[in-house]
Amino acid sequence: MTDKLLEVENLKMYFPVLGGVLRRRVAQVFAVDGVSFTIAAGQTLGLVGESGCGKTTVGRCVLRLYEPTAGRLRFQGGNLMQLRRDELRTARRDMQMIFQDPFESLNSRHTVQEVLEEPFVIHRLGDAAERARRVRRLLERVGLPRNTLLRFPHEFSGGQRQRIGIARAIALEPRLIVCDEPVSALDVSIQSQVINLLLELQREMGLAYLFIAHDLAVVKHISDHIAVMYLGRIVEYTDADTLYRSPRHPYTRALIAAIPVPDPGARRHVEVLTGDVPSPMNPPSGCHFRTRCPHAVERCRTEDPRLRPVPGGPGSHHVAACHRLEELMPTD
Repeated sequence: MTDKLLEVENLKMYFPVLGGVLRRRVAQVFAVDGVSFTIAAGQTLGLVGESGCGKTTVGRCVLRLYEPTAGRLRFQGGNLMQLRRDELRTARRDMQMIFQDPFESLNSRHTVQEVLEEPFVIHRLGDAAERARRVRRLLERVGLPRNTLLRFPHEFSGGQRQRIGIARAIALEPRLIVCDEPVSALDVSIQSQVINLLLELQREMGLAYLFIAHDLAVVKHISDHIAVMYLGRIVEYTDADTLYRSPRHPYTRALIAAIPVPDPGARRHVEVLTGDVPSPMNPPSGCHFRTRCPHAVERCRTEDPRLRPVPGGPGSHHVAACHRLEELMPTD
């Protein structure tokens, strides 16, 4: 049985909306509303959905960059929610993050050497000579030459800057890395290089990834399992092959249908989403997706669907939150 490295249970993150002269709370944003998943050691969970669905907030809550409103976070068997500040700093040696924007996430006044030395300085690891040796090794691992050590972030291309960000993330040899849309700001040709680098590092170091993205075509090549989010909730979860072969939730189907096909003559049925994403301050009653779903019925308006096993699917490994799973069985 594969070890459970990270366990997230019923995670909630509500942000207060302040108003009035006294800046009192007048509403709240339901950014994450009851998310649960696990990540096994050495595996990748892809977390996908449209912008604003709460993916990044989940990642930041896992690292406790945000303090969750409710829920349980367990990492390597320990309760992350109970850690004090000093204990949390120690735990973060095993949990790191790769940010979406490689330029904004790097200190523009620091050289590459200073950027990559910082994790060792913060955690008081090694002397100056040891840190310099480790920094050179990090550059080699991410495919950058040693003569870049004294250059600044603005002197690199976007793909090179993201390699520096990856080097910083693996500096302390963590077990889990939260990848927050690490390739969305890069050209398509560079995206594949960065994905291949992440896969190579995963094989070498036994890393586990929480890979956050809005592009299902990207997560297909790196994920073992995929969770699809909509408006703060997971609406479908299964292994990557099953999700692409047999998506069951209408939202997942629409996302997969939106993936470009390289053959201009290919014909396929496309489920086009209509309307705008509802506000997370005032989500729809019942099923959050019903206002955009072509299959919605009255029950969807009044009753909140829960994740349940897909009929005919591989047991609890394929779950979806839809009242009409049986009726919407694929006919092909």
